[in-house]
Amino acid sequence: MNTVYTKSAPAAIGPYSQGMIVNNMFYSSGQIPLKADGTLVDGPIEEQTHQVFANVKAVLEAAGSSLTNVVKTTVFIKDMNQFSAINEIYGEYFHTHKPARSCVEVARLPKDALIEIEVIALVG
Repeated sequence: MNTVYTKSAPAAIGPYSQGMIVNNMFYSSGQIPLKADGTLVDGPIEEQTHQVFANVKAVLEAAGSSLTNVVKTTVFIKDMNQFSAINEIYGEYFHTHKPARSCVEVARLPKDALIEIEVIALVG
């Protein structure tokens, strides 16, 4: 079991890691729209979604993986009415490779973010 850490994504804001590698699989913690320095992108859902993907890509890279190796995503959103906007941006990152996905509306996310995404990916 290996812990993944990169300065290119925000540090964990609690007692957890950015991700873990177990048996050639990478499991990320949920990524919210924090910049690497820890400041929240407090813009519209589109801006927050792009920042979340920047963080996801950074932790995947640190794990020796990439978006093309993602097998499953879980998307947590604060308002299901924003699903179309999120889905459009999601499709920019997963346009040919389409991993399995769950998407749920939640009452509240850390730092009052509008979106959080976690991934499971193959390493190597």
